[in-house]
Amino acid sequence: MNSLFAALALIGRAALSALAGIGRVTLFALSIFTHGLRPPFYGRQFAAALFQIGWLSLPVVGLTALFTGGALVMQIYAGGARFNAEAVVPQIVAIGMVRELGPVLVGLMVAARVTAAIAAEIATMKVTEQIDALITLSADPIRFLVAPRVLAGVLTVPVLVAVGDTVGIMGGYAMATGTLGFNPAAYLRNTVSFLEATDIASSLAKGAAFGYVATLMGCYHGMNAGRGARGVGRATKGAVEAAAVLILAVNFLLTGVFFAL
Repeated sequence: MNSLFAALALIGRAALSALAGIGRVTLFALSIFTHGLRPPFYGRQFAAALFQIGWLSLPVVGLTALFTGGALVMQIYAGGARFNAEAVVPQIVAIGMVRELGPVLVGLMVAARVTAAIAAEIATMKVTEQIDALITLSADPIRFLVAPRVLAGVLTVPVLVAVGDTVGIMGGYAMATGTLGFNPAAYLRNTVSFLEATDIASSLAKGAAFGYVATLMGCYHGMNAGRGARGVGRATKGAVEAAAVLILAVNFLLTGVFFAL
């Protein structure tokens, strides 16, 4: 009986800890809207975040999408050949990249690159008491550090998703026409005719949601980092793990929403 109560107490403590964590993240997210979107606005910080999240992420996003598109074509062609359905390769590659693989891969790449960088930067500022200095100078850390990064993530990641979708489709096009013998004009025609506006809209909406999650997790874990080098490391690791898991969870939810439309 005592062991049963101990197990229930352990489960209860874990549940309460999880709920408390969700509450802290929710309050932090609300503080961005209640404090971070009021003047003064820090244009230089916003521009630097746009450059870091958007422009500097283009190489890794482009290469990831390019190789994924090429590999996807080969896999679909090999599977379709078993049922004499090789002709559907352009359509499946297009919808697979735009609706699912493109947004998710871009979101995970942003989580790996941007979330880690944001968490490490803000955590280091906290450890070295730069955030305390901002408060002393009457500069709200939410407005100065968090809001520009979150806004930049929401605006730039959909652009990265659009680039990733396009590069992925073109990578599949290059593989299909250069290796598998597809007609270039027919491949492009089938790709364009199969995609619908809702496919593109769902892809960009996922990009905005993933950008928000990735930057929010980086800022939250950085602002709540422990002291010392170990605190910075834990904040960075926790931010990337939380961002990756939440991106996959949000993707599942949004896929269900768009699937029902």
